Amino acid sequence: MSKYKIKMNGKEYEMEVELADGSTPVAPAPVVKNTKAPAPSKKAASPVAATAGSVISPMPGTILKVIVKQGDAVKAGDSVIILEAMKMENDITAPKDGVIKSIFVEAGQSVAKDDALFEVE
Repeated sequence: MSKYKIKMNGKEYEMEVELADGSTPVAPAPVVKNTKAPAPSKKAASPVAATAGSVISPMPGTILKVIVKQGDAVKAGDSVIILEAMKMENDITAPKDGVIKSIFVEAGQSVAKDDALFEVE
């Protein structure tokens, strides 16, 4: 005979169970409470090789927002990308006056330290 405690509608009950053939029942498998599948995460894209005009990520993180588009004119210090790292938003700025030649990342993408983010020419 096996003893079990069961909680039903907030009230706890104790019961003994014996199979008809006299054998002891096997304990049931544990119940999984969270059956919802985790949301798919955006994985880092293949890193782009940095060139002379590329701005690289100073730390690993997630791209929260890309503020400019390819072809936009920027001035030194203008915000180009918001990078979240360690629950802080980091402003990635244009290093010089110029035009955004390429943007290598998108919102939601994970980046590693030294991954190319965008290029100014």
